[in-house]
Amino acid sequence: MDDYRYKALQTLTRARFYAVQNLTREKQRFANYLFLKCSGLAQDKDIANTSATTLALMERFETVDELAYADLDELTAFIDEKGRNFADPAAKANAIQTAARNSYRLPVTVNNSVNQAMAVSIAAMRALEKQIKVLDKAIEQQFQIIPNTLTSIPGIGKVYSAGIIAEIGDVNRFQSQAFVAKFAGLVWTQHQSEEFEAQDRKLIKSGNRFLRYYLLEAANSVRRCDSEFRCYYDLKFKEVNKHQHKRALALTARKLVRLVFRLLKDNRLYKLPEG
Repeated sequence: MDDYRYKALQTLTRARFYAVQNLTREKQRFANYLFLKCSGLAQDKDIANTSATTLALMERFETVDELAYADLDELTAFIDEKGRNFADPAAKANAIQTAARNSYRLPVTVNNSVNQAMAVSIAAMRALEKQIKVLDKAIEQQFQIIPNTLTSIPGIGKVYSAGIIAEIGDVNRFQSQAFVAKFAGLVWTQHQSEEFEAQDRKLIKSGNRFLRYYLLEAANSVRRCDSEFRCYYDLKFKEVNKHQHKRALALTARKLVRLVFRLLKDNRLYKLPEG
């Protein structure tokens, strides 16, 4: 990769990759603390473990009993203020108090330790989120000097496009889209079909993990915005009963590789499918 523009961009996109990985691990760590402090809340599928509301609740209420028996009107107002446009904050407050009442109680000394660990975890998550925003801005600025057509694909955005291009570099160094897919590790182990017919067939362990990450993230975004990719994802999702999302997303990313290679190779914009 001789072009230093790609190397400069790669430095930023890889830094972002590591920040996202760290944030994911920190969220899991916080979820473990949440289970200790308020098991009912942690297990409620309708309440996100690391949402802004959950973080605010854990900072506001020292014990699960304080949350469980807080004034409902005050709790509703608090959730309405801290939440993300809840359609019915009163119903959400009721659900949260029910979850809190169904939680087991910790000894005071253990609860205090969990609160301290939670505070550190919350601070770490917020710091990492700020770092990612700073990197996103820097990536977008650096990306402006590299001509490309990938942002014409609905949903892919500048950051995911930058992550893909930073790792591919000059597309002409690849003989075909199949070589790009192999470089990214979006191929399956020997004697296994690219169409991934079996439910437990796995991707090869080699390959560029940064490119694979950005292709998977881009595919997940594109399938929400483009009807062709959405239909393809849905079709692959319904084909099996195990690992449905993971399998369908990997195959959608493999489909995206073909489009990315052609747009970069021909230096043309993506044309939305008719209908």
